[in-house]
Amino acid sequence: MSNPGTAVTYLLIDGENIDSTLGQQILDHRPNPDERPRWERLRQFAEETWGQAVTALFFLNASSGALPTPFIRALQSMDYRPIPLSGGPGQKVVDIGIQRTLDAIGKRRGDVLLASHDGDFLPHIGRLLRDDDRRVGVVGFPEFFNAGFDHLVGDGLERFDLELDAGCFTSVLPRVRILPIDTFDPEPFL
Repeated sequence: MSNPGTAVTYLLIDGENIDSTLGQQILDHRPNPDERPRWERLRQFAEETWGQAVTALFFLNASSGALPTPFIRALQSMDYRPIPLSGGPGQKVVDIGIQRTLDAIGKRRGDVLLASHDGDFLPHIGRLLRDDDRRVGVVGFPEFFNAGFDHLVGDGLERFDLELDAGCFTSVLPRVRILPIDTFDPEPFL
């Protein structure tokens, strides 16, 4: 990653996982359009955080045979590459697609930022972290990250908050999480 002319961050989005966590764990209802992440902000965050070009991949489950065309067009307008995958009943096609992509990235240069809370990616992330010249991060809602990600922090995994670090929401989410007293600001609660 030392040659900035070829440096890239691969931003991989597990949209189902982020949407499910937001809806079931935080909002307690299916997110309305104005409650969903602003994906262009996450792409910009990835670019600014590591100061290099971003290849943004958004994985979708298209096993129903239907494409969410308006959403795909919106993603494309934000320089995301939608990857609609299909498979048989019970196949976790998005997870399989991301796992294969993480393995493929391991054979080339580039940093990785994964938007997911899912522990199914832990072995793949662990292998990427063995490359001392690669930055690897996970972004989401840290209070819902699989506990295995905590163990990888010691190996160099960076953790980012989708709301607080990346600023992907237009309003404050009703999250309940542990707040470090050194950074506690009572204003948002008043």
